Amino acid sequence: MMTALRDGRAPRRPGAGRVFLSVLAVLAVLFFAMFAALGTWQLKRLQWKLDLIERIDQRVHAAPVAPPAPDKWAGVTAASDEYRKVRVSGKFLYELTTRVQTTTAKGIGFWLMTPLCTGDGTIVFINRGFVPMQSGDLARPAPPRAGAEPCAGAFGPAVEITGLLRMPEPKGRILRENDPANERWYVRDVPVIAQARNLPRAAPFFIDAPAGQEYPQDATEKPTGGLTVIAFPNNHLVYALTWFALAAMVAGGYYLVLRFERRKTRDQDDAQH
Repeated sequence: MMTALRDGRAPRRPGAGRVFLSVLAVLAVLFFAMFAALGTWQLKRLQWKLDLIERIDQRVHAAPVAPPAPDKWAGVTAASDEYRKVRVSGKFLYELTTRVQTTTAKGIGFWLMTPLCTGDGTIVFINRGFVPMQSGDLARPAPPRAGAEPCAGAFGPAVEITGLLRMPEPKGRILRENDPANERWYVRDVPVIAQARNLPRAAPFFIDAPAGQEYPQDATEKPTGGLTVIAFPNNHLVYALTWFALAAMVAGGYYLVLRFERRKTRDQDDAQH
């Protein structure tokens, strides 16, 4: 039979406290393990990001190499090739330039994506640079579709471009989707642009031209090259510390509850004697 406490309150059944602490302990272990695992995962992501930044930095500052040949195009990936410094030469097909809307530090305008005919007859799109938007730009007529032998129509002197290899931009929630039928381009999706221009032998990547290599150099609308932004957000350490702090809070909270329950049990025992 339960004995009333000195203040008249009925004591809590001993079994109820043990059940409560057992359930709390299980929850505390689960949440502690989950938060600790998330913190460890973020540390691994941090190391991965640091390795990625180091690899990209090495590619950007390495000596230029030839871009992947057509028999290697299927194996070109962002992980192994993006931002690699490459050198290519050929003649531009200026009349097939695609204007891709963008926003840069220089304002709202377009990337000028122009196909370059190389010596072996393949085509590589070159991002010649940025031009600001002018009145009437959106009403420009669409470029023509290339003929059966597009490189036969290449004119002007051969040029050499030393720039950074880039992969096609994916569709996303922020970037708008291209509308080839209405000549509205919002992302540099090279395969889609090549299809719209009837260029089946175009490489599945493009090259960002650097500053000083904006062709044609005597054009009235001269693009600004060298605006490639290489930035990788790296907040993994902050995330890791946050998860580890939550794990510590769970452990500390459980300790405080456990100490409170034990103290309350002792007070109840003292009150009964």
